[in-house]
Amino acid sequence: MAKAASKKNSSSPHAGAGDDESARGRLLSAASHLFCKNGINATGIDAIIEEAGTAKTTLYKLFGSKTNLVNAVLESEGRQWREWFIGAMEQGGGDAQAKLTRIFPALKSWFAEERFYGCPFINAVGEHDKDAKQFRTIALKHKKIVLGHIEKLAGELGSTDPAVLAHQLGLIIDGAIVAAMISRDPGVADTAALTAGPLLSQSKAKKKRELEAV
Repeated sequence: MAKAASKKNSSSPHAGAGDDESARGRLLSAASHLFCKNGINATGIDAIIEEAGTAKTTLYKLFGSKTNLVNAVLESEGRQWREWFIGAMEQGGGDAQAKLTRIFPALKSWFAEERFYGCPFINAVGEHDKDAKQFRTIALKHKKIVLGHIEKLAGELGSTDPAVLAHQLGLIIDGAIVAAMISRDPGVADTAALTAGPLLSQSKAKKKRELEAV
């Protein structure tokens, strides 16, 4: 992360686009850390600007409101997490089963990180009004992209219903994330892998039988 600019410089009316981009990055990083660690409702604007090293006027200039900042954080966190997660599955190549079995070692490495505070989307929906659609809509958009990639691999694996297998694996993933957040035990991912194993083996066995019957 670039060295934080002074509050005076950050709020200067002559600050250029590069200064705004730098301040935006610091605000997103600071808000992401504090929202995940302490909760969205428990994190005030003052705490965010102090950690980011910007002025309050800069935050409102770039985001307009705390709600808009929360939305921007979730969009950014979701994009970065998906790039990492899908990349972890695809790295090394191999067949669909190899890629799907990489899910849980990847999660274990995430769970072991010092700044692992769970899923930002689960946390955001969990701490707000359950009738509110704002964060649920963003969370569902994120989940749809993740499940879509898993569903594609499930189809390649030979699942008779790739969408169902993707949702089954999604439930195991979500459960592991919550369990790891509560227990602080990265080994939760190993148990999740054992739970998912039979689902993957059954799908691969069905595809093998179909190929043999041709």
